[in-house]
Amino acid sequence: MHFSPKPLPEDAAVRYVIDTKGSAFVVQAFATGLLSAFGHDLKIGAMAFSGDVEFVPSRANFDDCRLSVSISAGSLEVINDVSDSDRAQIQQRMRQEVLETDSYPDITYECSRVIGSGNGDRYWLALNGELTLHGINRPLPVSARVIVNGDSLRASGDFTIRMSDFQIQQVSAAAGTIRVKNELKCTFDVVARKQP
Repeated sequence: MHFSPKPLPEDAAVRYVIDTKGSAFVVQAFATGLLSAFGHDLKIGAMAFSGDVEFVPSRANFDDCRLSVSISAGSLEVINDVSDSDRAQIQQRMRQEVLETDSYPDITYECSRVIGSGNGDRYWLALNGELTLHGINRPLPVSARVIVNGDSLRASGDFTIRMSDFQIQQVSAAAGTIRVKNELKCTFDVVARKQP
């Protein structure tokens, strides 16, 4: 009869769940064209997202690290200071024409390959995960700074995606004099709470 040894407490995986209220995920779309100088860059915030991260703090190689994040595409909202009518129009076009949220309601990022270094409470990580957006799945490397403080974990960083990689059409306005660039800058500042 074979018995597997119980993992030592210091070798046990720790799970943290994202605290949506204490976290922010922002997408910045940059305008191009004749009228782009008038400040039509858009900032879009994710209002509904969830996820968790699991890792063994005592292992510096992060072999057992796993991360999962899911964003409701329909929860993306314009957070610029624009009029209510402009906000409603932009959000409607974004959901119906750009993201097609009825067909593709979720944006997900799954990662189980992590390289990094750290000293027990501060880590610098390179995540090699898969982003699923607009029904398309593609590899997406993400760099993150992580601070572990007691029962909370905070991760921050940014990355860029190209809409064309996910078969998302670039939108235009004002008879084509304003267009959105292909590249979107995504920034995150995520707080997660340790689970008992």
